[in-house]
Amino acid sequence: MMRPFTLCAAGLRSLRNRGLIGTVRSANFAMQCMLAIRGKKGLEIGGPSDLFRRTVPVYSVVGSLDNCVFSTETIWEGNRADGARFNFLPGKAGYNRVADAVDLGGFEDSEYDFILSCHSLEHIANPIKALKNWRRIAPGYLVLILPYFRDTFDQFRPVTTLNHMISDFEGNIGEDDLTHLQEVVELTDLSRVELLRGLAPEEGKAKVAEMSSDNLRYRSMHHHVFDQQNTIELVQYGGYRVVTSLVTTCSICVLAKLT
Repeated sequence: MMRPFTLCAAGLRSLRNRGLIGTVRSANFAMQCMLAIRGKKGLEIGGPSDLFRRTVPVYSVVGSLDNCVFSTETIWEGNRADGARFNFLPGKAGYNRVADAVDLGGFEDSEYDFILSCHSLEHIANPIKALKNWRRIAPGYLVLILPYFRDTFDQFRPVTTLNHMISDFEGNIGEDDLTHLQEVVELTDLSRVELLRGLAPEEGKAKVAEMSSDNLRYRSMHHHVFDQQNTIELVQYGGYRVVTSLVTTCSICVLAKLT
């Protein structure tokens, strides 16, 4: 593993001023990510993400960054055309590319140096297939952030086993899969879903069911539920070596490198 950095007081203050969680460990994690991809060419799956501006502020150091979004219209990004500018930081922009993040059709092998993904892989039914294709187009680093289930609306759902995700991969599960639909409807903590607060329980469940049932269009459902252990297992099975990882409020953060 990459050796941790010892930050001087001034360096730590600088990171805190940029919105980093105020611990040496989180600052060390951010610094390792920034040094790993500094000046390189990358692709972000989804985004832009405020976590990559503040908590793990890699946007400030990348050489270039494009974006991949699964549709020209999503519930997160609104309308975004293929080839449009991807404005991820004031004064810095790349290009938007419309493609499914699972297979990345139209992307060339080794087109990028690294992948960024923040709170997006949980929306993918076949995460191992996705990771293998991310490796194909960016055979370098991966900065992955997933929701930590205990701090999110997934807190009542069981953590997904690696064997389950392997089975999905071997069965070539598609993004129209609704295996987890009933579990999502019954066990989502509605009090932690901002759009559903104030609704009666049955109304909230109905809304979750409505969005999740048309998941190929909306991609709002969390297919899998993550903690630090199964995140690391997944990344390693996908062919990466984990450099370092961190659990923060609501998020599991991993820096990995292609083996």
